Amino acid sequence: MPLHRFLRETLFRETTRICGLICAAIVVTIFAFLLWFSWPLLAQGKIATIVSLAWRPFHGQFGILPMIAGSLSLAIPAMLLAFPMALGITLFAHGLGPRLPGKAVLTLVHFMTSIPTVVYGFAAVFLLIPLLRATFARGSGFSWLAAMLTLTVLVLPTIVLFIHTHFSLVEPQVTRTTQALGMSDTQRLLAVTLPLSRRGLLAGGILGFGRAMGDTMIPLMLSGNAPIMPGSPLASMRTMTAHIALVVATDSQDAAYYSLFACGIILFLTTFAVNLGLRWLESSTSVRT
Repeated sequence: MPLHRFLRETLFRETTRICGLICAAIVVTIFAFLLWFSWPLLAQGKIATIVSLAWRPFHGQFGILPMIAGSLSLAIPAMLLAFPMALGITLFAHGLGPRLPGKAVLTLVHFMTSIPTVVYGFAAVFLLIPLLRATFARGSGFSWLAAMLTLTVLVLPTIVLFIHTHFSLVEPQVTRTTQALGMSDTQRLLAVTLPLSRRGLLAGGILGFGRAMGDTMIPLMLSGNAPIMPGSPLASMRTMTAHIALVVATDSQDAAYYSLFACGIILFLTTFAVNLGLRWLESSTSVRT
């Protein structure tokens, strides 16, 4: 091997390794940072107040369970509602519909991913909130339902593009075989591509859940931000991300401020679990392939 090629490959390999170690160190540092700043509250024996249902900081109650429940009650329904729509859109673009409209739909989905989250929230404030207020004639419209519907639209493009990418990897491997068997595009998609993409579909759902769980602006702008357990679809609620954004802007050194880092740890562990699940699915798919 020529010396210059050896040096180039060695430099690339070592640079990549160093970058990987730096990324791992950053992740560990972030977790240590969250644990360090939440420690004053944990050291005072106030864990019971953190895992309670009441958020009354002036009375020494810093319960974040309503915010945890709020995050889950938004992320799970939004993902479950967006997933079948995303699957239908992807199937339409890959052969269930005409080729030109399918490409147009994918182009629109790509465009949706570039829209800032705050624009979705801003549009919902002026379009969806008045509609909910007029339809149900109760409440202000800022509710779980408004946040969930908008969050569904937000995570939809993410799931569509992930499933589309997975379909694009599977289809070249099966297209010629299915054509030789005389299968139509619909039969190929439903009988071959879809079953072979099971893990990709599951990964898309996990990714959509992670995206919904970590969003801040939609819950902050639309959910009403009441620190209580989610009740009816038209009731106000608060997520962990919105809770952090609201409290960090007002408090700085009291126990309420330190309780935010407990929320941060939960969000960090959720994101870690989502990424771990995606990596496991990716590795198991590679082994099967």
